[in-house]
Amino acid sequence: MTDWLQIALTVLALAVALMALGYVVLDRVADRWLLAPVALLAVGTVWQLVSGVLKLIATDRDVSGPTFVGYLIGLVLVPPLATIWALGERSRSGTAVLIVAGLLVPFLLLRLDTIWSGGA
Repeated sequence: MTDWLQIALTVLALAVALMALGYVVLDRVADRWLLAPVALLAVGTVWQLVSGVLKLIATDRDVSGPTFVGYLIGLVLVPPLATIWALGERSRSGTAVLIVAGLLVPFLLLRLDTIWSGGA
């Protein structure tokens, strides 16, 4: 795993969650100012997917490949699915989905790191 990318994605995801929380408190729907960081997060997760797969191919570690790739794919799906949901549900609830996505990304990154380290 790429430590600096993992840290950057975690910080960005938590910033997205915090911004979305502000939107929910102010009863605002997701707009381009909130969705732009989500788009950046989506690009970063694709970068993590490519980097993770390439490192998996090149490693001699005892890593469960299908589990690792499954978590990488799940990581990539979170930001766009949350965006679609937030745009489809134009209420506080739709915006709140972005909070969940912002908290889910760091969890998935932590889980990927555990799998990469040889944990179950």
